[in-house]
Amino acid sequence: MKNALLAILIISSIGCDVNTEKQSGKEDVGAVITSEPEGQLKKDLGDDIRTLISDFGKQLKQGVEDDGINGSISMAVVKGNEIIWSEAYGTIDNKNGMAANRSTIYRAGSISKTITAFLMMQLVEDGIINLNEPIEKYLPEIINLDGYSDSTKITFQQLASHTSGLAKYTVLEGAAFGPDAEWENTVLLSIPKTSFLYAPGERFHYSRIGYGILGLALSRAANKSFIDLVKDKIFIPLNMNNSFYFVPEDKLSNLSRGMERGTSGYVNTQLPEKEHAGRGDGVPSGNLYTTPDNLAKFMIANMGYTESLSTHSLDLMQSIPISGKGKWGTYGLGIMMFQDSSFSTVGHGGKIYGYTSFFLFEKEYQYGVVLMRNYQWGRTKLNARLLFTFLRKLKELDAQEAMQKN
Repeated sequence: MKNALLAILIISSIGCDVNTEKQSGKEDVGAVITSEPEGQLKKDLGDDIRTLISDFGKQLKQGVEDDGINGSISMAVVKGNEIIWSEAYGTIDNKNGMAANRSTIYRAGSISKTITAFLMMQLVEDGIINLNEPIEKYLPEIINLDGYSDSTKITFQQLASHTSGLAKYTVLEGAAFGPDAEWENTVLLSIPKTSFLYAPGERFHYSRIGYGILGLALSRAANKSFIDLVKDKIFIPLNMNNSFYFVPEDKLSNLSRGMERGTSGYVNTQLPEKEHAGRGDGVPSGNLYTTPDNLAKFMIANMGYTESLSTHSLDLMQSIPISGKGKWGTYGLGIMMFQDSSFSTVGHGGKIYGYTSFFLFEKEYQYGVVLMRNYQWGRTKLNARLLFTFLRKLKELDAQEAMQKN
C-alpha cells in the first residue's frame, strides 16, 4: 500500500503539468497507415517473420474450426505505423454461415476504457481539465456517492487508473442493462447507489461504474456529449470508419453474432443480443464496437505515430505503476503494461457477453497485434500470454535479421 501511495504522489507531482505540445514530424494516421489486401503479408518482411505470422494465422484458423460452433476470429498485425497483415477466419453468424472478413464488427469490451482514458488525456492537453483536480468541479452530483466527503474527493486520474476506491458495480437495480441513449441518466441514478471500498488513491480496484462516471465528467467538462467527443477527436482523425458506440443500421450486416457458452454445450445468443439493446451505465467502460483493422489504427496512435497525443501524455498513460496484477501486468491510465526483465508491452483486453478481444504492442521493435472473436471459449485463449509469446518471437526474429544484415 505504501508503494502504491508513493507512486500516486510521484505521478501527481507531474500529472498537473502535462506537456501540451504535440510532437513534430508526425503525420495524420489516415495518411500514414497502409494495408495489404486481405490474407497477404507485406512483401518486404523477412522470410522467417512472414512464416511466423502465417503460422500464427493458421493456428487461429484451426482453432476456430476445432471449436466447431461456427464462430470467427479476426486479427491484425502492426509494425510501426503500418498494418502489415489482416485476416478473418470463420463465420460472422452461426445461423447463416456468412464468412467473416476485414469489415466484420466485434464488441471490444473493456478496451473501451483505453479509448476513454485516451480522450481524457486529449482534454488535458487541450487545457480543459487537469488530471488531479476533483471531478466534483464538473460533476457536482458526485457528492451523492455513498460515503462522499471532503476527504474522499475523486480525481480524473484516480478514476482512469482504477484507484478511486469505488466498488466495481453500482447496486442500482438494472444499471448494467438499459438503452444506451440513456446511459448518462443511468450513471446519475447510479451514483447514490455506489459506495467506496477503499479511500481514493489507496489501492487499485477495477471499477466499471468508475469509468461511467469518468465518461460523464469528461462530457461535462468539454460541454459536449461523450460519444461526439470520441467521434470527433479519435474516430474521425484516425479514420476509424467502422468504430461505433451504436452500430448504425447500414453497418448491422457486418456485425458478428455474439455467442455465450450455456450449460451442456448450449450456445446462448440471447444474452449477447440483449446487450446490443444497451449496457446501461457501461458506455464509456465497455460499449465500443469496432474491427481489428480499426483497433490497429488506435493502437498505432498509442504507439506514438500520430498527432493525437504527445509522447509525454502517452508515456504518462503507460507508466503509472499503480496496479498489482501479478507477473503479467500493471495498470496505468486506461491501459495495462505486460512485461518482464527483457520485454515490454502495452495493451488491454476486453470481454463482454459473446465477445473476446485483445490488443498488445511491443515497445522496442514496435510490433503489435489485435485479436477479436465473437465467442468466449475455445482452443485459442485470447489473452496477454498468447500475444506476449507471439510478439516476443517477432522481436527475436527481427533482431536476428538485423544482425544478419550487418
